Amino acid sequence: MKRIDTIDFTRGLVMIIMALDHVRDLTHTTALSDDPTNLDTTTATLFLTRWITHLCAPTFVFLSGASAFISLKNNTNIAQSRKFLVTRGLWLIVLEFTVITLGLWADIQFRMMVFQVIAAIGLGFIILSFLLKIPPKTLGILGLLIVCGHNLVQGVNFNDNVTLRVIWSFFFRLDVFPVTPNFTFAVLYPFLPWFGIMLTGYACGQIFLQGEARRRRTLFLTGLGLLAFFVVLRFANFYGDPSPWKTQKTPLFTLLSFINISKYPPSLLYASLTLGISFLVMALADGAKNKFVSIISVYGKVPLFYYLLHWYLAHSLMFALMFYQGFTWKDLPFGPFQFGRPVNGSGVALPYVYMIWAFVIIVLYPLCKWYSGYKSAHREKKWLRYI
Repeated sequence: MKRIDTIDFTRGLVMIIMALDHVRDLTHTTALSDDPTNLDTTTATLFLTRWITHLCAPTFVFLSGASAFISLKNNTNIAQSRKFLVTRGLWLIVLEFTVITLGLWADIQFRMMVFQVIAAIGLGFIILSFLLKIPPKTLGILGLLIVCGHNLVQGVNFNDNVTLRVIWSFFFRLDVFPVTPNFTFAVLYPFLPWFGIMLTGYACGQIFLQGEARRRRTLFLTGLGLLAFFVVLRFANFYGDPSPWKTQKTPLFTLLSFINISKYPPSLLYASLTLGISFLVMALADGAKNKFVSIISVYGKVPLFYYLLHWYLAHSLMFALMFYQGFTWKDLPFGPFQFGRPVNGSGVALPYVYMIWAFVIIVLYPLCKWYSGYKSAHREKKWLRYI
């Protein structure tokens, strides 16, 4: 299958940005105690450090759907495509609750399990595999209905019925379930809103098969349309996100309030803003041939390989920082929502967070480049498609 360069670049870019958020979670001084998007306590720099990473998950999920469409068009064998989507989906779910969970929490007792983006993509692939005979346009309409309409039910809860609460959380809203004193399960990526984004990506897959000029124009106009839609609906302040914007102490913070949209679950305004920006990035990158695009695309060609490695490298650097700051193994807390990092007295200021992030990206580049080359040279090894 011929690779789509603009997909590789955009996916690589958001994977790089994603690592910034994870490094910040692990190493920033206030990451364990304060919300970086809380306008009462944050700074503009810290807010934007967190906010820019909002681009990552919706772009990656959207492009996962688009890639599934392109793969089907190249293969044309629905049975084979269905088998691949099911097996890849199951594999992603297994990875989420084993390798990724260990890399995220560094807890060999697995006292914390979280349904996150990789598991959501995996389950999305499995469900999508049974919908391949449905016209992409129909699936796209269904996806848009989900993305546009799920905020209507965000206020619904079933706190008095544990079974319904678990089911509702799985489909619609973030929730945390302390199963036992030593084990907690959390749903951070409610499935249905993210599946809606995947379905819209699948329906938009046809865009990437257009000629370069037409594709660039379509991407650009779609991006502008989504951003215009965001501005109008956000200004109206009546629907699309559970957190309305408010006038703040300065014009800058009022602007930050305007773009302070909800990720858990991804609101309509969140999807419109982030995907609007991503469409413009894809339009600007489409057809570009330079060293920068080439370097960034390396990460986008092996996203899962990069994703797995970056957690272990970032967490190893966090432990090295803890020991440098004078902590010992007995000082490191492990368990639900704990990274193995003491809350008090640990971490570094934001400029050093950026330095650690840059180190992670630089170290992983040659590994990603090697693995990308290895995959290209060994297409006969089917298992390589799964990492």
